Amino acid sequence: MHDLAFVRANLPLVEEKLRLRGVDPGLLQGFSDLDTARRSAITEAETLKAQRNALSAEFGRIKREGGDVALVATQTTSLKEKTDQLEARAADADLRLRELLESLPNLPSDDVPAGTSEHDNVVQKTWGKIPTFDFPAKPHWEIGENLGILDFERAAKISGARFVLQLGSGARLERALANFMLDLHTREPKNGGHGYVEVLPPSLVNSRSLYGTGQLPKFAEDLFHADDKGPYVPGQLQESDHWLIPTAEVPVTNIFRDEVIDLTNGSISFTAYTSCYRSEAGSHGKDTRGMIRQHQFQKVELVKFTRPEDSAAEHEALTHHAETVLERLGLPYRRMLLCTGDMGFSAAKTYDLEVWLPGQQTYREISSCSNFESFQARRANIKYKPEGSKKSEFVHTLNGSGLAVGRTYLAILENYQQADGSVRIPEALQPYMNGETLIRKQSFGRAL
Repeated sequence: MHDLAFVRANLPLVEEKLRLRGVDPGLLQGFSDLDTARRSAITEAETLKAQRNALSAEFGRIKREGGDVALVATQTTSLKEKTDQLEARAADADLRLRELLESLPNLPSDDVPAGTSEHDNVVQKTWGKIPTFDFPAKPHWEIGENLGILDFERAAKISGARFVLQLGSGARLERALANFMLDLHTREPKNGGHGYVEVLPPSLVNSRSLYGTGQLPKFAEDLFHADDKGPYVPGQLQESDHWLIPTAEVPVTNIFRDEVIDLTNGSISFTAYTSCYRSEAGSHGKDTRGMIRQHQFQKVELVKFTRPEDSAAEHEALTHHAETVLERLGLPYRRMLLCTGDMGFSAAKTYDLEVWLPGQQTYREISSCSNFESFQARRANIKYKPEGSKKSEFVHTLNGSGLAVGRTYLAILENYQQADGSVRIPEALQPYMNGETLIRKQSFGRAL
């Protein structure tokens, strides 16, 4: 959400920033006229209210003196009708301005490279050695199915396409990854951790929460909406309806919705492990094999609330925390700085971490770490009071996956696969796997 006063004072800059994001600046066409009409209606209404107040005093004087108040009463009624019309006009213009501002994505930071697609993203860092095999590397779905730890066919029977059933050591591996990530993120820095506070939020949220983080109203089709309170009506944000969360970013960011928080001791950092649910609208035909695009997946999320002057440094720190997970697991990756045309709706700057998948001979996104600056805080009304100031200001919010558990899972299957079909377990995970060092073929019952 953008500040009306900022857009008004910096319209050419806003138009240029939107152009860099691939957004038609024509969306702002008529903004000035609409804003001028709104302000004019408000000013005129206030003038008429002052005239009404003067007439009311005159009405009282004439009545006390026993005079005829008919003319003054008529004038007062006329002024009220005109005032009501002007206020209605101002309210309508205000609503249209708000809807316009709601539809605009965040403006990119000055250090975000210009570009139109993922092909214009910039590689900032690569880490780890790409593994080589003396046998043909398999994709994770073949590895998992051959080991008996992934079952896509039975999952489709149970729930439909884009679901997976995990079994035995495969299910344990998922749990081990989540526990490993949470332990790393919540451990104190002096003990080699990152110092986040763990949160277990609800998996169902209301419309206002999704509005606060920018998913509504623009991306309703990407979400799963419960029908307990009837269908979703665009523009009608409720507090009693329910949506399945697409990411823990939504409930965790909204912890402080409509609050003024204390940041005198620095940023507030939360981590949360949740299931996430996405309709994957528009992805038909893409990544239909395996675990890349699932309707349900697990993720460990990192969320920060910071002072504006700290958010750039906190963005680097959060991204490093996500990278540390990959490095501890020995998974080769690269850090990408997204261009203006490839960032998410709410982001001002984003780093994507892409893990190497030898079975597919490509890098795939495993974490997206974004600085939203005040964009989400303005929508969710999250403020803090700067030291020495009597006026509260909007905080900056940041988040990133630390990491997407399913994608980390498949990256381990592909990077640690062995010639006999088994999968080595990274050393950092072995304490979470009861000391197992290999995942071997397992059988849990066959269809007869």
